Amino acid sequence: MLSKNEELKDRIEARRHELQAKLSELKADSRREAAEAADKIKARLKELEEYVKDGWDNVNDSVKAKLNSWLNKN
Repeated sequence: MLSKNEELKDRIEARRHELQAKLSELKADSRREAAEAADKIKARLKELEEYVKDGWDNVNDSVKAKLNSWLNKN
């Protein structure tokens, strides 16, 4: 059975892969709207990197709350 930390990590990684795939699709699109959407995705991925910059072993309750909030953003 997965711990809550492992479950959160799995959910984060799944979303990160989803966003990276969408970003790859958008890079092939030359429309301005696609470029704007790509910039938003890049910002979300950068935000995620900042939250886990110290590694998953060092994620405290405050960071967990931020990660859950990040997951809930559209």
